[in-house]
Amino acid sequence: MNLYDLFVKPYETYTDLQIFLEAAGTFFGILSVFFSIKKNIWVYPTGIISTVIYVYLLFIAGLLGDCMINVYYTVMSIYGWILWRQHSEDNVHVEVSWATKKEWLISLILFVLSVILVMIIYYYKPLLDNNFISKNVEYGFHHLDWANWMDIFTTSVFLVGMWLMAKRRIENWIFWILGDLISIPMYIYKGYGITSVQYLVFTVMATIGYIQWRKNFKQNNI
Repeated sequence: MNLYDLFVKPYETYTDLQIFLEAAGTFFGILSVFFSIKKNIWVYPTGIISTVIYVYLLFIAGLLGDCMINVYYTVMSIYGWILWRQHSEDNVHVEVSWATKKEWLISLILFVLSVILVMIIYYYKPLLDNNFISKNVEYGFHHLDWANWMDIFTTSVFLVGMWLMAKRRIENWIFWILGDLISIPMYIYKGYGITSVQYLVFTVMATIGYIQWRKNFKQNNI
């Protein structure tokens, strides 16, 4: 399979609106990560634009887990926006720190609950595909491909990452890096070439973010 098949051919069946929305969602997503690296509160308004766009795109792609996580991102972005404003002296930038043992425990609980919830949703996905008509519908996981299973995992990883980011914890970047790396092949497989490139950029930016937040924390605690 060549680059044309991976990044061009899938878009032959897309509408101009779908292509425009994916490009816009990618742009604002990258912009949001840039502001996050800078510990700038604009991470949230730019992020909200991107996540709202992807709620629609992921729903029509059948990636229900990531669709749900973007709904969660939108809600958590509002929550994080409020928290960052409360802990910002200039209403723009915030200070960061490492997660506590209690926050790690909460992260584990959030991860497990997310896996269970998304698996339940995929179990009943045939009902959704059949317009909620239960006749002749076979429930189960037999209809899932490897990308759907990865979607369940990455959804839970990103959920924890978003929560830790709202709490201004350095470890949030570790979860973003892991989820981004898995998302690259998943979105190529689903025909979203632009989005797969976005996650490649996200991986690089998240690595920079982790290094930068660690450096800032050390400087502020010398």
